[in-house]
Amino acid sequence: MVLKDILANLAGARVLVIGAGLSGREAALFLAAKGAKTTLTDSKSADRLEGLDELSAAGVKLCLGGDPESVEDFVLAVISPGVPLTIPLVGRLNEANVPLIGELELAYQFSHNRFLAITGTNGKTTTTSLLEHIMCKAERVNLVGGNIGAALVNSVEALPPEAVIVAELSSFQLETAVDYRSHVGAFLNLTPDHLYRHGTMQVYGDTKAKIFAHQTKDDFAVLNFDDELVRAYAADLPGTVVFFSRKAEVEQGMFVRGGQIIWRFDGVEQEVMPAAEIMIKGPHNLENALAAAAMAALDGVDLPVIRAALADFAGVEHRQEPVGEFGGVLYVNDSKGTNPDSTVMALLACERPTVLILGGYSKGSDFRPLLPLIAEKVKHIVLVGETSDVIAKTLDEAGFTAYQHAGMDFAECVRLAVAAAKPGDEVLLSPACASWDMFKSFEERGEVFKRLVSELA
Repeated sequence: MVLKDILANLAGARVLVIGAGLSGREAALFLAAKGAKTTLTDSKSADRLEGLDELSAAGVKLCLGGDPESVEDFVLAVISPGVPLTIPLVGRLNEANVPLIGELELAYQFSHNRFLAITGTNGKTTTTSLLEHIMCKAERVNLVGGNIGAALVNSVEALPPEAVIVAELSSFQLETAVDYRSHVGAFLNLTPDHLYRHGTMQVYGDTKAKIFAHQTKDDFAVLNFDDELVRAYAADLPGTVVFFSRKAEVEQGMFVRGGQIIWRFDGVEQEVMPAAEIMIKGPHNLENALAAAAMAALDGVDLPVIRAALADFAGVEHRQEPVGEFGGVLYVNDSKGTNPDSTVMALLACERPTVLILGGYSKGSDFRPLLPLIAEKVKHIVLVGETSDVIAKTLDEAGFTAYQHAGMDFAECVRLAVAAAKPGDEVLLSPACASWDMFKSFEERGEVFKRLVSELA
């Protein structure tokens, strides 16, 4: 039975949801409301999970601390993005020929609106938030979700037909896409990340490129011309390819020439605005702005509206977020810097001698790309979390010795950073690592950092 037929006949059907995080809980509630006999399973025990009372009240059967004994009677399984596809339960579902999708695909199947979607290793949240800002400026009804904000599935059916869905999509979400289609999809960049899960850069990149699957020539694939790995996908995409570039003039797309942002499309060239008028600074943010502007233009937003939105968008929380200046020291929260390439971008934006906080949960990253900017801009480093020794070894090999260890004590880490900073310096939290060794999320890590700075600085 094809997926659409399964979803059209959910009443009384047995459906399995894997993972009791936010997207899993919302998917389970949605399916139960459709009349499906829904089971939610998670390897964690009940005392480590949230929202269970609501699930039980909705009639969702809970299978916690282990897997269901039998999977053959399920007609569909919905897996949360944080759960790897390599777990034994997924293998059993495959053997039983039970279709497996994610919450993104589930939301797409019940939506009636066009998706404007963003993927890439870095810059997704900023670009998604900026595109949402542009859409609000244009007075377009929109829903934002995916890898940012709320799960999509609990809101898509209530949207009016003219609304657009602005979605940040991770590789984990795109792994389980089946029929999903972006009207406008953007691939921002591709650098090593999540290789512990995807294995190779080729698999990682191909997974992200699924954002363009099922497009037609009436849809648009927005690609970063300056990223060779991303640009290489252009030849094989079914949609109409549009580039963005801060380094080169492109035949069709959004680019910078002589300090001016230019929109060239269907043979017509128009000036958008001076690049210097964009509120968010740094070369990476210029790329994010070009991508969001191209996507908005392709969806019919007028260029003066785009210009106004780019000029007053202040950025997103936990992404190079100024916390404040205390005693002449600037404190910046870039907790969303969860891989080395992201931290490179944060360091490029630093204009003061920098005390850098590095470390966290290991994703198998290579930290050597940080070394040139550390040598140029960083006066001191405080290492924290389970990757401390790995990063220290990289620093030792490069001859950089101005670092301290804070172990697994984040409060001590911030205290050491505050003590190392002098008037005129910057303290930057941009860990180049995930947060899961000490925190539930990068958001929690950023909030703790801001609280500690207010207390200590």
